[in-house]
Amino acid sequence: MPAAGSSPVSHAINVSVLPQKGRDETIAADGAQLEQLAAAHGLLAADSFKATVHVRRWQRDGVRLTGRVSARVTQQCVVSLEPVAATVEAEIDAIYVPQGSALERRMEPGEGGDLIIDAEGPDLPEPFEPPMLDIGAVTEEFFALALDPYPRAPGVAPPSEKAVEPAEERENPFAALKALRQKGDG
Repeated sequence: MPAAGSSPVSHAINVSVLPQKGRDETIAADGAQLEQLAAAHGLLAADSFKATVHVRRWQRDGVRLTGRVSARVTQQCVVSLEPVAATVEAEIDAIYVPQGSALERRMEPGEGGDLIIDAEGPDLPEPFEPPMLDIGAVTEEFFALALDPYPRAPGVAPPSEKAVEPAEERENPFAALKALRQKGDG
Protein backbone atom coordinates (compact mmCIF):
# COMPACT_ATOMS: atom_id res chain seq x y z
CA MET A 1 0.00 0.00 0.00
CA PRO A 2 1.58 3.32 -1.03
CA ALA A 3 2.20 5.86 1.69
CA ALA A 4 -0.54 8.42 2.19
CA GLY A 5 0.11 11.44 0.03
CA SER A 6 2.36 9.61 -2.44
CA SER A 7 -0.39 9.31 -5.05
CA PRO A 8 -1.39 12.28 -7.22
CA VAL A 9 -5.01 11.47 -6.28
CA SER A 10 -4.30 10.75 -2.60
CA HIS A 11 -7.49 10.67 -0.54
CA ALA A 12 -6.91 9.26 2.94
CA ILE A 13 -9.89 8.47 5.13
CA ASN A 14 -10.18 7.43 8.77
CA VAL A 15 -11.67 3.93 8.60
CA SER A 16 -12.06 3.65 12.39
CA VAL A 17 -15.18 5.83 12.20
CA LEU A 18 -16.98 4.12 9.31
CA PRO A 19 -20.77 3.99 9.61
CA GLN A 20 -22.37 0.55 9.92
CA LYS A 21 -23.46 0.57 6.25
CA GLY A 22 -20.19 2.08 5.07
CA ARG A 23 -19.92 5.26 3.06
CA ASP A 24 -19.46 6.43 -0.50
CA GLU A 25 -16.49 8.53 -1.55
CA THR A 26 -15.89 10.30 -4.86
CA ILE A 27 -12.45 11.26 -6.11
CA ALA A 28 -12.15 13.65 -9.06
CA ALA A 29 -8.71 14.84 -10.12
CA ASP A 30 -8.09 18.54 -10.74
CA GLY A 31 -5.72 19.98 -13.36
CA ALA A 32 -2.54 19.67 -11.29
CA GLN A 33 -3.41 16.12 -10.24
CA LEU A 34 -4.09 15.16 -13.88
CA GLU A 35 -0.65 16.47 -14.87
CA GLN A 36 0.95 14.45 -12.06
CA LEU A 37 -0.98 11.31 -13.09
CA ALA A 38 0.18 11.71 -16.69
CA ALA A 39 3.80 12.12 -15.61
CA ALA A 40 3.63 9.21 -13.15
CA HIS A 41 2.26 6.80 -15.77
CA GLY A 42 4.13 7.92 -18.89
CA LEU A 43 1.05 9.40 -20.56
CA LEU A 44 1.01 12.28 -23.02
CA ALA A 45 -1.99 13.66 -21.10
CA ALA A 46 -4.65 12.77 -18.58
CA ASP A 47 -7.87 14.61 -19.43
CA SER A 48 -10.07 13.25 -16.63
CA PHE A 49 -9.94 10.89 -13.66
CA LYS A 50 -12.93 10.04 -11.49
CA ALA A 51 -13.48 7.24 -9.00
CA THR A 52 -16.51 6.33 -6.96
CA VAL A 53 -15.76 4.04 -4.04
CA HIS A 54 -17.97 2.40 -1.41
CA VAL A 55 -15.95 1.86 1.78
CA ARG A 56 -17.28 -0.57 4.38
CA ARG A 57 -16.08 -2.83 7.15
CA TRP A 58 -14.92 -6.33 6.32
CA GLN A 59 -14.78 -8.94 9.07
CA ARG A 60 -14.11 -7.07 12.30
CA ASP A 61 -11.09 -4.88 11.57
CA GLY A 62 -10.76 -5.06 7.80
CA VAL A 63 -12.01 -2.69 5.13
CA ARG A 64 -13.50 -3.52 1.73
CA LEU A 65 -13.47 -1.09 -1.17
CA THR A 66 -15.78 -1.55 -4.16
CA GLY A 67 -16.48 0.84 -6.97
CA ARG A 68 -15.31 2.07 -10.31
CA VAL A 69 -12.59 4.29 -11.74
CA SER A 70 -12.89 5.95 -15.14
CA ALA A 71 -10.51 8.23 -16.97
CA ARG A 72 -9.76 9.73 -20.36
CA VAL A 73 -6.08 9.74 -21.29
CA THR A 74 -3.78 10.22 -24.25
CA GLN A 75 -1.05 7.65 -24.73
CA GLN A 76 1.68 7.36 -27.34
CA CYS A 77 1.33 4.72 -30.07
CA VAL A 78 4.08 2.13 -29.65
CA VAL A 79 4.46 1.82 -33.44
CA SER A 80 3.95 5.27 -35.00
CA LEU A 81 4.47 7.40 -31.85
CA GLU A 82 1.20 9.23 -32.67
CA PRO A 83 -1.08 10.34 -29.82
CA VAL A 84 -3.80 7.79 -29.00
CA ALA A 85 -6.91 8.84 -27.07
CA ALA A 86 -8.16 6.16 -24.70
CA THR A 87 -10.91 5.65 -22.16
CA VAL A 88 -9.90 3.72 -19.06
CA GLU A 89 -12.58 1.86 -17.08
CA ALA A 90 -11.85 -0.43 -14.14
CA GLU A 91 -13.87 -2.10 -11.42
CA ILE A 92 -12.48 -1.70 -7.92
CA ASP A 93 -12.70 -4.56 -5.43
CA ALA A 94 -10.06 -4.71 -2.72
CA ILE A 95 -9.81 -5.77 0.91
CA TYR A 96 -7.40 -4.28 3.45
CA VAL A 97 -6.58 -5.58 6.92
CA PRO A 98 -4.67 -3.82 9.72
CA GLN A 99 -0.95 -4.68 9.90
CA GLY A 100 -0.24 -7.18 12.64
CA SER A 101 -3.90 -8.07 13.13
CA ALA A 102 -5.25 -11.59 13.45
CA LEU A 103 -6.77 -11.18 9.98
CA GLU A 104 -3.34 -10.52 8.45
CA ARG A 105 -1.75 -13.48 10.25
CA ARG A 106 -4.47 -15.81 8.93
CA MET A 107 -3.57 -14.76 5.39
CA GLU A 108 0.11 -15.70 5.76
CA PRO A 109 1.27 -19.30 5.37
CA GLY A 110 2.45 -20.93 8.58
CA GLU A 111 5.72 -22.80 8.93
CA GLY A 112 5.63 -25.69 6.54
CA GLY A 113 2.20 -24.57 5.34
CA ASP A 114 1.32 -23.92 1.76
CA LEU A 115 -0.39 -20.79 0.57
CA ILE A 116 -2.84 -21.71 -2.17
CA ILE A 117 -3.76 -18.86 -4.49
CA ASP A 118 -6.54 -19.09 -7.04
CA ALA A 119 -5.46 -17.05 -10.07
CA GLU A 120 -9.09 -16.52 -11.04
CA GLY A 121 -10.27 -15.86 -7.49
CA PRO A 122 -10.27 -12.66 -5.47
CA ASP A 123 -7.02 -11.04 -4.43
CA LEU A 124 -5.72 -11.68 -0.93
CA PRO A 125 -6.27 -8.84 1.55
CA GLU A 126 -3.47 -6.29 1.76
CA PRO A 127 -2.20 -4.77 5.01
CA PHE A 128 -2.56 -1.10 5.96
CA GLU A 129 -1.66 1.04 8.95
CA PRO A 130 -4.86 1.99 10.78
CA PRO A 131 -6.70 4.21 11.22
CA MET A 132 -6.02 5.90 7.85
CA LEU A 133 -6.40 4.25 4.43
CA ASP A 134 -5.48 6.10 1.24
CA ILE A 135 -8.33 5.10 -1.05
CA GLY A 136 -7.03 7.50 -3.72
CA ALA A 137 -3.84 5.45 -4.02
CA VAL A 138 -5.96 2.30 -4.33
CA THR A 139 -7.99 3.82 -7.18
CA GLU A 140 -4.75 4.84 -8.90
CA GLU A 141 -3.48 1.24 -8.72
CA PHE A 142 -6.63 -0.03 -10.45
CA PHE A 143 -6.31 2.78 -13.03
CA ALA A 144 -2.69 1.82 -13.73
CA LEU A 145 -3.59 -1.85 -14.20
CA ALA A 146 -6.32 -0.90 -16.70
CA LEU A 147 -4.03 1.21 -18.93
CA ASP A 148 -3.20 -0.34 -22.30
CA PRO A 149 0.48 -1.31 -22.03
CA TYR A 150 0.91 -1.26 -25.84
CA PRO A 151 -1.39 1.41 -27.28
CA ARG A 152 -1.68 1.57 -31.06
CA ALA A 153 -3.23 4.27 -33.20
CA PRO A 154 -6.24 3.12 -35.25
CA GLY A 155 -5.16 1.44 -38.48
CA VAL A 156 -1.55 1.07 -37.42
CA ALA A 157 -0.38 -2.51 -37.71
CA PRO A 158 2.29 -3.93 -35.46
CA PRO A 159 5.75 -4.01 -37.02
CA SER A 160 6.01 -7.10 -39.19
CA GLU A 161 8.72 -9.52 -38.40
CA LYS A 162 10.70 -10.97 -41.25
CA ALA A 163 8.93 -14.03 -42.46
CA VAL A 164 10.96 -17.02 -41.42
CA GLU A 165 11.16 -19.73 -44.04
CA PRO A 166 10.35 -23.25 -42.95
CA ALA A 167 13.45 -25.35 -42.28
CA GLU A 168 12.81 -27.55 -45.33
CA GLU A 169 12.83 -24.51 -47.67
CA ARG A 170 15.94 -22.87 -46.25
CA GLU A 171 19.16 -23.52 -48.06
CA ASN A 172 21.74 -25.27 -45.97
CA PRO A 173 24.61 -22.78 -45.57
CA PHE A 174 27.12 -25.63 -45.77
CA ALA A 175 25.66 -26.78 -49.11
CA ALA A 176 27.01 -23.61 -50.75
CA LEU A 177 30.47 -24.27 -49.31
CA LYS A 178 30.32 -27.87 -50.52
CA ALA A 179 29.39 -26.70 -54.03
CA LEU A 180 32.32 -24.27 -54.08
CA ARG A 181 34.68 -26.96 -52.90
CA GLN A 182 33.49 -29.42 -55.56
CA LYS A 183 33.78 -26.70 -58.22
CA GLY A 184 37.37 -26.01 -57.18
CA ASP A 185 38.26 -29.74 -57.32
CA GLY A 186 36.99 -30.14 -60.85
